[in-house]
Amino acid sequence: MTAQVGTGRTNQKQRTRTAIVAAARELIGTGAEVTMPAIARAALVSEATAYRYFPDLPSLISEALAGVWPPPAEALSPVADSTDPVERAAFACEFLLRGIHARQGSVRAMIAATITRPETVTTRPGIRFGLIDHALLPLEDTLGATDPDAFAQLKRDLAVVVSAEAFFTLTDLCGLDPEEAIASAVRTATTLTEAAVRSIA
Repeated sequence: MTAQVGTGRTNQKQRTRTAIVAAARELIGTGAEVTMPAIARAALVSEATAYRYFPDLPSLISEALAGVWPPPAEALSPVADSTDPVERAAFACEFLLRGIHARQGSVRAMIAATITRPETVTTRPGIRFGLIDHALLPLEDTLGATDPDAFAQLKRDLAVVVSAEAFFTLTDLCGLDPEEAIASAVRTATTLTEAAVRSIA
């Protein structure tokens, strides 16, 4: 009897955890503001219960986003046959920024958390880095081989542009609408990559 009770409690805990993650994922998909109280309400649990399963909002968002973003090769599949790093970098930038726009509530919450608690920065998905690495594969045997420092610098430069921070700077501070912001960031990513390609010509 005790074993059955224990199993029942374990199953209930798993159902509660699953409900919280599902509620977070659904809220993230709306692009609305993502908060622990809002997730708890959607999951039909108390906020205290949500915090018993997840110590902070970033850890919950990270679990909810697991598997939502495709791996880099899948994300860049439309340009898989392209050997042009400029085209590939532009596509990667647009792909990421459109995804950020669609999930901006959760992305803003993650950025806010990592600003106030830098030790939680490792909970951020870091999707941009995989996309940038995959986009620049055609340069590995050229710029990457002849000038690895310049290749690393290009990746750092792109990380500034292919990012949520760039998107929110353009929309929040510069007043651009999302489409204009994406186009602006893509132009910058293109310019940076073109300059690197010219350096090896």
